[in-house]
Amino acid sequence: MILEMKVPSPGESITEVEIAEWLVQDGDYVEKDQAIAEVDSDKATLELPAEASGTITLKAEEGDAVEVGAVVCLIDTSAAKPEGGDAPAKEEKKAEAPKKEEVKPVTSDTKTYATGTPSPAAKKVLAEKGMDASQVTGTGKDGRITKEDAVNAVPSMGTPTGGNRGTSRSKMSMLRRKVAERLVEAKNTTAMLTTFNEVDMSPIFALRKEYKETFKTKHGVSLGFMSFFTLAVVRALKMYPAVNSMIDGKEMISYDFVDVSIAVSGPKGLMVPVIRNAENLSFRGVESEVKRLAIRARDGQITVDEMTGGTFTISNGGVFGSMLSTPIINPPQSGILGMHNIVERPVAIDGKVEIRPIMFVALSYDHRIIDGKESVGFLVAVKEALENPTELLMNNDVKKALEL
Repeated sequence: MILEMKVPSPGESITEVEIAEWLVQDGDYVEKDQAIAEVDSDKATLELPAEASGTITLKAEEGDAVEVGAVVCLIDTSAAKPEGGDAPAKEEKKAEAPKKEEVKPVTSDTKTYATGTPSPAAKKVLAEKGMDASQVTGTGKDGRITKEDAVNAVPSMGTPTGGNRGTSRSKMSMLRRKVAERLVEAKNTTAMLTTFNEVDMSPIFALRKEYKETFKTKHGVSLGFMSFFTLAVVRALKMYPAVNSMIDGKEMISYDFVDVSIAVSGPKGLMVPVIRNAENLSFRGVESEVKRLAIRARDGQITVDEMTGGTFTISNGGVFGSMLSTPIINPPQSGILGMHNIVERPVAIDGKVEIRPIMFVALSYDHRIIDGKESVGFLVAVKEALENPTELLMNNDVKKALEL
């Protein structure tokens, strides 16, 4: 029996996917539920499992865009499993050494020249310019470099080094193309503005130093910075609900819940999974959800549903060493908080200079619905909560807040 495998729908509104990579080869024997391909949609990269065991015939090439419901491969379920055990895995593609182009010798009898050979006049011009014949494309017979080619040739700027100057070209994945489109859309369709502040991380450092081992032992997750920032954002959004809103045509939609999108870097690019109803989560709840979503994004298992519907985004460029940046809004949201690296800096405390761990934070917001007063007030509220977490985030009961 020949089974036609069709592209399943990865999610609502997605009409086509791209074959990112076949994990098997044409004619391989595959087992049921074995991952046979990775497919890119405009929201996520997903694995395509075999619907039955048998010999597979591929009907699409890597890089092809195929509609949802289209046949991408055939599986002959009547084929017997080959002796020797497991189905063969996809072999690594070995890059073939480029074949050397045959160079025809120049002879007085034939009067033919190898491609790229300069005429005597062209050779003189190139020598005066300090250029090599390999830097010029010949337009003469059989690719010979003429005097005109040499005259028109432009030497590269800077000191010639003789080093490689190769380039490569590769197709962007559907996910990367969609991310690029959304970033440009955000810049072109929002009145984006960014406000900055700085946070003294000393209180959080002190809490983590005292409780992180006990917290990890009891809950199985680390007490990181994301829980403090997420809960500080939840508090600030309650104080400034306009930041937890978005524009829909001529209307403004405000939410009485907080779904926090967290930007994480996955093997296929930027992923933005969502922590649902963050206002109901404790420190343990936030850290557990961050860990779960980060692992799924790293392993390429994140689903479209898990990346849809956030109301506010937190982006942590600090993990890559960023000191300061202007994060781009994640449409249709109206605000995004940028975290950055933590650096010891001299600051004035009660008239004295002290060294404190300081993080610069940035809030990019849509000025169409968020005024300067609200944006600055929101970021100040986040700063206040992070600099006084025991009172403002833990209700003066650290052990109860950390569930210790």
